[in-house]
Amino acid sequence: MRLLFLAVLRPHTGNAVTAQRVRAHLEAAGHVCLLRDAFDFESPSEIANLILAENCEAALALHLYRGGRLLQGHRIPFGIIFGGTDVNEDANQKEKNTVMRRVLEEARFAVAFTESMKEMAQAQWVDPVFTREVKAKVKRAAGVRLIAEMPQGDLHAVVKNCFAVVNSSVSEGMSAAILEAMDLEVPVLARNIPGNAAVVKHEVTGLLFSTPQEFVHLAKRLVSDPALEKEIVTNGKAYVRMYHSWQVERDTYQQLIRKLEGCSED
Repeated sequence: MRLLFLAVLRPHTGNAVTAQRVRAHLEAAGHVCLLRDAFDFESPSEIANLILAENCEAALALHLYRGGRLLQGHRIPFGIIFGGTDVNEDANQKEKNTVMRRVLEEARFAVAFTESMKEMAQAQWVDPVFTREVKAKVKRAAGVRLIAEMPQGDLHAVVKNCFAVVNSSVSEGMSAAILEAMDLEVPVLARNIPGNAAVVKHEVTGLLFSTPQEFVHLAKRLVSDPALEKEIVTNGKAYVRMYHSWQVERDTYQQLIRKLEGCSED
């Protein structure tokens, strides 16, 4: 395979040494590796011309921002190797962070040299492999749409027009989405995990499912049983008012802060 490998190749730098080592690994496996300095290119269009001229079949970039941003939007698949400063420094700059997130969403894989670097990257950005899998499945699923983030007011307006809110998380602390749905008087179907079960009482404030088959059964039941829907909505609204009151929460935090004030005076 003919591979384009973009890296910062300033002499005697760590990235340059790493790039040479990785190229040697790839060539030892029988690939043709065209190593180029990312600083020699200013835009993805220049890379597009290089890919065409060199008949490259795939690409690799060392450094998520410096190299990765040049590989976006091309017809060939590519992978990313974190360089260090991309995660430690560039991620703290909003514009660069946004660019790097988009690069990761398009990349087929990402390599981190240390566990700490991997954890920092995971804390900054969504898992690109998982993101691609979700988008691909959504495209194949009739009647399913993936909607981008939106302001809370707009989101609440959308939720109010929905038949139900589904929470399929495998792990939750306390789901704000469930509480908001209850407050908006929209039925909740939630996966039966401890965090959800602490809020949703089955057939009282919502419906809990453990398997896809059980979810389908409960969803059909909710559609065909208006009395159940009404009872769940009424109980859910009452539950939120009693146990998750905004005013009670405010008062509680104010009381706790007053305790801290007392400690500081001591």
